[in-house]
Amino acid sequence: MRSGAKVAVVGGVFVLVAGGLGYGVYDVLLGGGDGGGTETAAASSEVRTGPPDKKEIEETARSFLAAWASGDAPTAARLTNNDAVAEPLLAGYGAEAHVTKAVITPGPAVGAKVPYTVKATVSYEGRTKPWSYSSELTVVRGLTTGKALVDWEPTVIHPELTEGATLKTGESSTAAIEAVDHNGKVLDKETYPSLGPILDGLRDKYGDTTGGSPGIETWIEPADEQLPDTTLLTLAKGKPGKLRTTLDADAQAAAEKAVKQFSAASVVAVRPSTGSIRAVANNPATGFNAAMLGKQAPGSTLKIMTAAMLMDKGLVSANSPVECPKEATWQGRTFHNLKYFELPPTDTFSTSFARSCNTAFIKLIDDTKDDSALAKEARDVFGIGLQWKTGIPSFDGSVPEESGGEAAAQYIGQGTVQMNALNIASITATARNGTFRQPVIVPQSLDDRPIATASRSLSPSVTGQLNDMMRATASWGTGQAAMAPVHGDKGAKTGSAEVDGQGTSNSWFTGFNNDLAAAAVVQSGGHGGDAAGPVVAAVLSAGS
Repeated sequence: MRSGAKVAVVGGVFVLVAGGLGYGVYDVLLGGGDGGGTETAAASSEVRTGPPDKKEIEETARSFLAAWASGDAPTAARLTNNDAVAEPLLAGYGAEAHVTKAVITPGPAVGAKVPYTVKATVSYEGRTKPWSYSSELTVVRGLTTGKALVDWEPTVIHPELTEGATLKTGESSTAAIEAVDHNGKVLDKETYPSLGPILDGLRDKYGDTTGGSPGIETWIEPADEQLPDTTLLTLAKGKPGKLRTTLDADAQAAAEKAVKQFSAASVVAVRPSTGSIRAVANNPATGFNAAMLGKQAPGSTLKIMTAAMLMDKGLVSANSPVECPKEATWQGRTFHNLKYFELPPTDTFSTSFARSCNTAFIKLIDDTKDDSALAKEARDVFGIGLQWKTGIPSFDGSVPEESGGEAAAQYIGQGTVQMNALNIASITATARNGTFRQPVIVPQSLDDRPIATASRSLSPSVTGQLNDMMRATASWGTGQAAMAPVHGDKGAKTGSAEVDGQGTSNSWFTGFNNDLAAAAVVQSGGHGGDAAGPVVAAVLSAGS
């Protein structure tokens, strides 16, 4: 504990007075104490094993929280299993984040986890503001000492703190912005929580060019300098500069509401005629923008691209009869349809597309005479992998060149294909009008950044057939139920994909309605039409 500091226990609250700064911790659950940190097993020379017991959990949590709240970073750090990393962050809570008072209230332990709320006061250059949040810690057995210790994670300090990041308070590094949608409606984090990391990214990149001025804030500074700061508290507002985005407030509101139905879901909407991003939403609305940065196999939604490639090569047309057996094998790898369904050999390619027949696509692989055909179609027509410059960080998809069974898996959106909701929405947008237009969230004219362009477009014939097949999927195929509420010219494609052997597939769905395309993924949501489908339909209905 810092020299000259005194700890008093008043009404169950640890209060420290040192240099005019007061820290305190409510000792609601864990009993009294002197606020100093001591390792729980210090009284015993025996190295204990096994999970910590209830008493150890309570005593370790009490001692750690009291030491942290009192500003005694060395003692608090020694009560963790990584004191060298923990101490600078704990010390920085006062020195860099400028927290001048902290009252930490622990809740009842749940197993080895102890939740708590923090009510702090942040002061900087005469400006003071309260700050509150909740987090939790976990008590584990030390591997070498056998003592009960706090399992150190940055989230112990704050739930949004990541590895290598730091908390800071001061004048913000960039000016504040007032982001507005394409109609001029204000977009803020409170109304549209999914936009939090997106607005931070836009501010980081464009804040100094919009005519605003910085404010006094508490923020998370990430270890990766390419990532934006995350503002947690504003002590004094700067003058915001206005930044016009391509987003649509109505579509964004619908997207926010739709993803909240699921524990892990993402959706993106794009305007095919321009590439303008109309909505981006994630649940949970954390610092990771999964809708634009995620990397997963997209399942049968990729059949839009595969169908385009097959028709581009003249190997099939929408009305051509194709085989759709229960199973199909390609170079030693066997694929089957959902519940092993099959279709009559007289049924068309359009029917196989609308019913999402895997084997119909696998049976056509041999005719391509080129294992890299799909990768080329992805790059040359759909713009996948061309280093998109949307205005914020994004992943622009990946269809690597493969051979044999791995190439076959790509035909149905499995294997090494990596996509996110933005990529699939863009693929649908390209199929909708035949030409790839790189998605953007702010106009290119804002900074004259280079925009990716594909080397060629789809022919009018292929574009028309793709639209018709997606219309069939939406009207009587696997997307019928999900797209029923959507009016106007509409089309869809369902998908599902298992990742790392998970028990329930991820649910994928994409569709268009007039001049709007959207795609969604729901983690462990099952069939595409069941979970992701209604998310897409809600956004299409709101934004069309």
